[in-house]
Order: sequence, then structure tokens, then C-alpha cells
Amino acid sequence: METNKNKNGMIIGSVLGVVVIAIVIILIVILTNKKEEAYRLIKVFEVEGTSKVNRAGTGVLDAYANMVLESGDQVNCEKGKLTLKLDEDKYVYMEEDSEIILEATGSSENSKTRIMLQKGALTNEIQNKLSDDSSYEVNSPNSAMTVRGTIFRSEIYEENGTIYTRTTVFAGTVDTSLIMKDGTYGTTKSVTAGKEIIVSDDGTIVEFLDDPKDIDYSTLPKGVIDLLIKMVKEDRLELDISLEELEELDEEDKGPFTVTFMYQGTVFGTQTVKKGECASEPTLLPAQSGAWDFDFTKPITEDTEIQWK
Repeated sequence: METNKNKNGMIIGSVLGVVVIAIVIILIVILTNKKEEAYRLIKVFEVEGTSKVNRAGTGVLDAYANMVLESGDQVNCEKGKLTLKLDEDKYVYMEEDSEIILEATGSSENSKTRIMLQKGALTNEIQNKLSDDSSYEVNSPNSAMTVRGTIFRSEIYEENGTIYTRTTVFAGTVDTSLIMKDGTYGTTKSVTAGKEIIVSDDGTIVEFLDDPKDIDYSTLPKGVIDLLIKMVKEDRLELDISLEELEELDEEDKGPFTVTFMYQGTVFGTQTVKKGECASEPTLLPAQSGAWDFDFTKPITEDTEIQWK
């Protein structure tokens, strides 16, 4: 009888041991899967110039290559340019004097990315099509750009108190939606490769200036042209403009240009004007009689000096 009891005890002990081991294995698998699902690689890829990262609870940090970023970070490219890498196949190329707030959650297979563009411009490169459960969105104060896999540029600029958002699509399709003054989404327009669209916000009305139009490559900054040339040469991008035409544009002086107002041989004031845009007549005048000897409807294409006569 005692032998049977011992045998039964050994059997029960063995069974319990197997059960415990099985539970431990299951817990390890669950915890491992959870850890993998929660992990996304978000980092600073390249820095040229000066960039800052403002992190809640930490403060302002200098950005550096391979710096790990967190969801909620405010990233500011002050001088030069800055490249961010999300997961292994998404790149954000920030231009000088640009600022974003980055929200990135989920896993690399189930990613949710939202970039709030607060000022300046950036180019997004999503190399692989997003999964059905993933999303990628760039928001400006007056519009939202949603994609699944594409290369596109977003830019915010202001003229005479009106805020504009320019969306330029180099590959794929970007759905651009108006963000109305009450925060709700308005009309959505799809912008396909080779097209761009502009949203205006005068403080009262948010609207599309027109339907999508052909990209005006001549107005893109030199840094963006350089990036496009690199992508074309590496077979990452096929454009509706030839490599030769891009390289010709790369050699042009794109500004911005300085407009100098002169009065009696001295500098009365200056303006910085983007190529193709117009200078504005100063509100203050240097004298009660006379006028600026210039046609202010003429686009600026070089550094310009304007005399008071």
C-alpha cells in the first residue's frame, strides 16, 4: 500500500510539475509577444546643423544621430536638416526652421503614426505599403494628409495673415482633408503622384484654393530637389520629370532673396522673399512725398534693391 501511495505521489508530483512548466512557458510567450507588440523603433537618423527635442518631464534636448524618440516628443529643426526613422521603412525629412509633434504607437506591424506639422516643411517616405491595421497621417492647422504608402511633402507658410498648407505628392496617393475651425473634418480630395494641392485659412474660412494641379518643381527648395535626385538615382522613385531636368533645377538659385529698400543712399528696410513671390510695399514711408520705384506685382527671382524716388 505504501508503495502505491509513493507511486501515486510521484505521478501527481510529475503532473503538477508539467503543469507548472506549461504555465511558465505560456506566460513567457504572452509576455514576450506583448513586449514585441509594444515596441517601435523611432529615432533620429541623421542630423545636419542644429535640432532640438522637447520632451515632457525632461525638457529640451539636443538631437543627435541614433537618438531614440518617444511618442509626444516635439522636434524642432532649427538650422540645416534632420532625418527621422520610424520602424525600418518610414523616413521623415525635416527642413530648416520646421517643427513637429510626433505621435507613434502600436507595433511595427500595427503602427499608428500622426505627425503634427506646426511650422515649416517635411518630406515623408513610406517605403512599404501599410498593413490594414496601420495608419500614417500628417496634420497641419488646417488640413490632414492620410496615406498608406507614398512619398509626399507637406509645407506650411503664411502670406498677409493667411495660412497655407501645400501638399505635393511624388509617389502614391494622399487623401487631403480640410480641418474646419471647429475641429471637424471637411471636404477630402485625393492627390495623386505628380500633383499638388493648396489649402488656405484666412482665420474664418478654410478651403481648397483649387483642384490638384501639376507640381511646380521650380518652386521646391534646393534641399528637396537634392533629395528627389538621390531617390531617382537609387531607383526609389520615378517622377514625371526627367533626372536631367531635376539636375538643371538643382543648379538654379532658389533663394530666398533679399529685397532692400533704399532712401537717400541708406537702407530703409529689408524683406526676405521666396523665389517667385512678390515683395510687399512697406507700411511706413521714408518721406511724405515720393514713391518706391518698383512694380510690386513683379515676382522676385533674385536679390533686389528698390529706390525711393
